[in-house]
Amino acid sequence: MKKIFQLKNIIGVVFTILVLYSCANRGMGPQGGPKDEVPPKMVRSTPADKSVNVSKNRLELEFDENVNLKDIASNVIISPPQCTNPDIRSYGKKVIVEFKDTLQENTTYSIDFGDAVVDNNEGNILKDFVFSFATGNVIDTMQISGVLLNAEDLNPMKGIMVGIHSDLSDSALVTKPFSRVTRSGDEGKFTIYNVKDSKYRVYALGDLNRDYIFQKGEGCAFVETVFETGMEDYVRQDTVWKDSVTVDTILSVNAIRYLPNDVVLKYFKDDFKRQYLTKTERTEPHKLHILFNTRNENVPEMRPLNVNWDGKMLLQKNETLDTLTIWLTDSLLIKKDTISVEMKYMKTDSVLKLQPETDTINFFMRKATKRSQQQIPTTKKKEFLQITNNVSSNFDVFNPINITFKTPIKSYDHSKIHLSQVVDTVLVPVDFKFEKKDSIGMNYVIRHDWTPEVAYQLLIDSAAFVDIYNLHNDKLKAEMKIKSLEEYSSLSLVLEKYDPRAVLQIVTTDDKVIRTVPAQQPSTKIQHLPPDDYYVRLFLDDNKNGKWDTGSILEKRQPEEVFYYSKKLTLIKNWEFEETWDHTAVPLLNQKPEELKKTIDPAKK
Repeated sequence: MKKIFQLKNIIGVVFTILVLYSCANRGMGPQGGPKDEVPPKMVRSTPADKSVNVSKNRLELEFDENVNLKDIASNVIISPPQCTNPDIRSYGKKVIVEFKDTLQENTTYSIDFGDAVVDNNEGNILKDFVFSFATGNVIDTMQISGVLLNAEDLNPMKGIMVGIHSDLSDSALVTKPFSRVTRSGDEGKFTIYNVKDSKYRVYALGDLNRDYIFQKGEGCAFVETVFETGMEDYVRQDTVWKDSVTVDTILSVNAIRYLPNDVVLKYFKDDFKRQYLTKTERTEPHKLHILFNTRNENVPEMRPLNVNWDGKMLLQKNETLDTLTIWLTDSLLIKKDTISVEMKYMKTDSVLKLQPETDTINFFMRKATKRSQQQIPTTKKKEFLQITNNVSSNFDVFNPINITFKTPIKSYDHSKIHLSQVVDTVLVPVDFKFEKKDSIGMNYVIRHDWTPEVAYQLLIDSAAFVDIYNLHNDKLKAEMKIKSLEEYSSLSLVLEKYDPRAVLQIVTTDDKVIRTVPAQQPSTKIQHLPPDDYYVRLFLDDNKNGKWDTGSILEKRQPEEVFYYSKKLTLIKNWEFEETWDHTAVPLLNQKPEELKKTIDPAKK
């Protein structure tokens, strides 16, 4: 009996342990099956999809599972465009759409949900879901499809409005809203649904104010072609699978292709920007900053109101005249708490025209700190004018020497600047060009035809440069050695169809331009390229200014054409590569190498 009792006790203990273990490790058991990766599916709607003679402004769509709506404003797009946005909401398995505008007679409506409809649990997206109905007794079924590219680099553009006009006049885009719209999706592809059979012009629009009409400053794309809708029969190949990896059969299926389906739009922004004053500040007692949001044609007129700065200031301006700095050179001006200036400049008004504007600007002295006091230039302090340069022991053969200063230079003595070649430890002076690179002498370059593998010395004597606060430089000695030509590669490119407008650009694997040269005959030789992987881009420089220029919808001017050489070039040391390229041979959509393509989504910038 005792053994039986002990056995019962052992069995009880084991059972208890098993129960406790199974409770503590429930997560180790079945987890509810595989993850749901199936998007929701519409099972019914009121009215039915593609219904005709619809008069009610409320739609009710029911799905096979609970759904949510994601980013309605950026995803859902309705044709024809609505003056007042509809009320679109979801609850449970239903999506409700209530139109606020009166429905137009004899019109086909389409609601492109984009990526908005997702299931409640896993967020699976119902892709390419378009619901349509007609207020008349016929529903329009034609489609217009194509691709939207960025004009400058041929990258696909996502999330940009694409619309059509049946009004074929040049003024339609700037005077009337689109008749039907969609948005470009992945890889820049777009399809405008439920189009009436007719002729249209196709546009893209970066519609900032959502009025479906082009305004200055908005991006756009246009083509001169007038497109006529149509359709054609074709045979499509369908694959039937035995399982996820094994093909059962390939079927030939009759299908309909809607035309046009090959519209290519090149998106650009023109040079227009509203012009206005963005900021004025006095970051240091001796510096007054004036910043505009875009370029000025002329320097603003400035008249000091409470000081006399004639001969006591220096105006620094950049090339586009949108950044101005006033350097005060008089100690009494520098110490003055407030400097008031009357400034006359051009400003864009409400109808987008430039008008003269007059402001009174007060430049206040910031509260002094130990750091700011140390930054105020003064001749009483025993310090030297600092020189920054790019001299190195491994200097590129095509580079000039850059010399920069933190303050404007009042004067310099060319005779105190020495460049020498080192020959068997002996310094042999060489000729060089010394150039001022800005308006007030803060940047200079020294140019010389460097000899590869040769050492040079730059010597700048003390007091060679004197700034506007009478500080001068200390003696500077910098040594450099020029790289060997064996460390570089070169590329010789022959254009099969030479175009005198062609400009070649060498770009890196992240599509950044590192060299720009005009095309030559019979070939263009691009030397001194660091060994690496590169691609070649070409643009047609219509105005011969050496840079790519955008277009203008108002002037009916397309952006300058861009082409890509489809092959990657792997350049190695001490090697010259020669390539021949017909830049017109490959269709535009296939030109840009896949490794360089990057979909541009302005909403995520």
